[in-house]
Amino acid sequence: MSEELVVKVWRGREDGAFVAYRVPRRENQTVLDVVTWIQRHLDPSLAYRYACRVGMCGSCAMTVNGVARWTCRTHVSRVAKGEALEIAPLANLPIVRDLATDMRDFFDRWARARGQFTGAATRHDDFARVDPASPARVAADAGIECIGCGVCHASCDVVAWRPAFVGPAALNRAWTLVNDERDTAGRERLRAVAGDAGCHACHTQGACTERCPKGIAPTAGIAGLKRLVARAAVRGEL
Repeated sequence: MSEELVVKVWRGREDGAFVAYRVPRRENQTVLDVVTWIQRHLDPSLAYRYACRVGMCGSCAMTVNGVARWTCRTHVSRVAKGEALEIAPLANLPIVRDLATDMRDFFDRWARARGQFTGAATRHDDFARVDPASPARVAADAGIECIGCGVCHASCDVVAWRPAFVGPAALNRAWTLVNDERDTAGRERLRAVAGDAGCHACHTQGACTERCPKGIAPTAGIAGLKRLVARAAVRGEL
């Protein structure tokens, strides 16, 4: 194994270019370690994001050799092509600079899919008691661990083809909420995801499910939304 990596890193904004750096190769080295080494030892102007470094926050997500990944959990030994590595910002999101993307549009899509919990209880009411074994709770639990890292969004070809599509993360969030018996905005949420930019725009390619670092299957949740929307349409509720 070579003692050096040749790392191509995207610099600039949409009209930027890749710049090559030579980085020492270490045992158990992660892609985030590589980016940090470049920033600390070669070019302090390199812009990127990270926080926890242990796979909890998702803020270090980047495109590594063409695939969206958490860089803190991606070991160089598993993704390097020989001694070469290519690191770019997440796809389908505006670039702030270098490896940092603007996440505002990503979360605006959550809002368009009515991704906010809406309840009827007040602080004076008793805590809700939800049966953990109920079908709705099981369905919600399957998608609730999403941390909004954007990996599924960056991996979705439909987001690239149809800019209005709300995307797999927003639809996964909608799916968890329509299965939350405490939420009171289910009908409005189904209306929000029923249009051309919602669940029916999904081509069920499964890239979001394949790439999700949390093991969530947005494809399954989107299929569930399609069923609920169809039933609501038959009942005249949309």
